[in-house]
Amino acid sequence: MGLGNKAKLQSSFELLITLSFGLAVLIPVIIIAFIQIANANTSLSAIEAQQAASKLSSVASLVGSEGFPARQLVAVNIPTGVINIFVGNTINGVGHQIIFEVVAPANISYITTYTPVNVSGDLSGVTSSGTYLINVSAQPQCPSNAALPCVYMKPVV
Repeated sequence: MGLGNKAKLQSSFELLITLSFGLAVLIPVIIIAFIQIANANTSLSAIEAQQAASKLSSVASLVGSEGFPARQLVAVNIPTGVINIFVGNTINGVGHQIIFEVVAPANISYITTYTPVNVSGDLSGVTSSGTYLINVSAQPQCPSNAALPCVYMKPVV
């Protein structure tokens, strides 16, 4: 083997070692960046779910204060990660809460807003992301409990 071939072999080996160290440093940085992006998306979904729940709560308060036969259509943006929406309580009975169940990489979060009026409804079909029209109407007898008046919410089909 000639002297020129040894120099080429040595420089190729040095380049290979340099690239290996570069990749060894770069791969963990890329993994950390992807984890941070996933956490940011989860936080964004929770913030958007809070905004949607607050919007529904304020419209329910307004319609409830006006009483029957008041009603209002409201456009609500449902973020990604929402797997269920409960109105009233966790069984969609009459209550004072609107609860968005949001899935995160590590657990499930519950985004809850309070309404001063009785609310009930069925928003179980509104779980994929997108904008939905929700019919919010004051009822003298709540469909889920005829003994109570409430503000009822259902999606416009």
